[in-house]
Amino acid sequence: MPKPGPTDRALAGADAAEVRREYTVRLSFRQAEERRWDRRSALLSAVRLGVFLTGILLTWLALRTHVLSVWWLIAPAIVFAGLMVVHEVVLDRKRRAAAAAAYYQDGLDRLDHRWIGRGPSGDDFADPKHPFAADLDLFGDGSLFQLLCRARTSQGQETLARWLLQPASVKEALSRQEAVRELAAALDLREDLAVLGAGDPSKLRLQGLVDWQQAPGLLRSRRVRTLAVVLTFSGLLAAGAWAAHLVRATPLLIVLLLQGIYRFRVQRQMRAVIGVTDMAMRDLPLMAAVLGRLERERFLTAHLQALRRRLDTDRMKPSRRLRRLERLQDCFEARRNVLFAPISYPLLWDIHAAIALESWRERHGTAVVGWFKVIGECEALASLACVAYESPQDVYPQFTTDGPLLEGVGLGHPLLADPDCVRNDLRLDRNQSLLIISGSNMSGKSTWLRTVGLLHVLAFAGAPVRARTLRLSRLTLGASIRIQDSLHSGVSHFAAEVQRLKQIVDLTAQDGPVLYLVDEVLQGTNSHDRRVGTEAVLHKLLSRGAVGLITTHDLALTEMAEALGSRVANVHFQDRVIDGMMVFDYRVHPGVIERSNALDLMRAAGLEV
Repeated sequence: MPKPGPTDRALAGADAAEVRREYTVRLSFRQAEERRWDRRSALLSAVRLGVFLTGILLTWLALRTHVLSVWWLIAPAIVFAGLMVVHEVVLDRKRRAAAAAAYYQDGLDRLDHRWIGRGPSGDDFADPKHPFAADLDLFGDGSLFQLLCRARTSQGQETLARWLLQPASVKEALSRQEAVRELAAALDLREDLAVLGAGDPSKLRLQGLVDWQQAPGLLRSRRVRTLAVVLTFSGLLAAGAWAAHLVRATPLLIVLLLQGIYRFRVQRQMRAVIGVTDMAMRDLPLMAAVLGRLERERFLTAHLQALRRRLDTDRMKPSRRLRRLERLQDCFEARRNVLFAPISYPLLWDIHAAIALESWRERHGTAVVGWFKVIGECEALASLACVAYESPQDVYPQFTTDGPLLEGVGLGHPLLADPDCVRNDLRLDRNQSLLIISGSNMSGKSTWLRTVGLLHVLAFAGAPVRARTLRLSRLTLGASIRIQDSLHSGVSHFAAEVQRLKQIVDLTAQDGPVLYLVDEVLQGTNSHDRRVGTEAVLHKLLSRGAVGLITTHDLALTEMAEALGSRVANVHFQDRVIDGMMVFDYRVHPGVIERSNALDLMRAAGLEV
């Protein structure tokens, strides 16, 4: 598919206006291309109809009036078959142009912050027991996963979800950063990965492919395979001798009887071959198309080059191996053709095709699992690269081994539209390990915690972050922001919060410092117990080298800063009442909040207080 606009890697340093302009140009080009292929499709449909009607006319002339020889019927049949092939190519080009147009329209919608509710939500990867996934809105509508994910295969989605759930090492994060930088500029490649095999996303999962590869061997017996060859050649010889009137039909009937007995003996294995192969074949064409595109790309960064080398398993490229598997499957399915079935049965065609499919699986099944993993990682990197390209104002974080450290300037929530995003600065280290955040309702405390957590997740996934600068060390993340009670399990809100705090404390027993984010700490109990319990938990976290943020409505908790030592500081979010309306600036200010807006909110709702 021809590419409009500047060269593939020309927009590595594009600004937001250039990104929008490039998407708009490419969208217009693809829409025009779709219309052009649509016109050709309509023309071909008309021509096919004309050829078909011509064939009917020639049939009438040949069979009813005998004006023409029946040999004249061959010409329209050949032309009609050729037109069918050409029409299918045109329809495929039209589908790809439409998919490309949709790809760029989705990009423009994301630039306008109209992405919520579109694309995969990743709900399948949500784990309520995970130490931060639900708290940070990693999955679901309007989630980080939905913003990021461009993967069409299940393995690409699983890889991206794993990267968000399991922060990488600093070395791996830096390696991914370099790959994301390269792919951010490779707009043509990312378009092709999104458009290839346009249609429904792949449903093939890695475990299903592993099960297919590890399924028990079928039709692998040398005796079974030798008998198939012998009986096929025997049938051909008997049929040829009978057709040449060299022998009677008795030898042919005997061979056919032996073939029937043989077929009955291997029937169970044949059904198993069909079941095992169908597990993988529905999505392998998409894999072949994606692998073929990756094989043509010449990558520059070490991470992508290493992925590319994992495809070089033998002399024949993986995409060609998979297309050969497709052809074998087509041969196997040819047994269903009404015209070919009478010929295929005495040839044992389906059995030979099944044996060939099993031989392919035996030789290449293990490699397919590896190819699928490469596709998944490339799709995950392309997803991060797409966001990097569309957010040129974001920066790649810097990592340090001198921790614990999280230092950022202009940190913003990545799920908010940029014009609505208020940015704040933050520093957590050995000297300032804890910030106690006070503030009114709706003033931005919870959003600030999620901002810090999401930027940490993005940083260790290898993506750029919404910040002017961000420098951090390897930190194990734990959060207690969205706590829910459970009537079914008999767990109260307070008990659920205690369990989450216990989970965060347990994280400190692992290697490396912990970053904890706790919203409205121990709000489910009385003020005295809240103060005593919170101080005990924070003292333990501080003694184990953890750094973090906690928020509270209870101003009594802000007094803990003095009791816990110099490494703890108070900050707050402010609000003002202007003409009876609550106004928030969503900025972090030093010190303790001096007023509450609870009564103001009640009055605004019409309650007399």
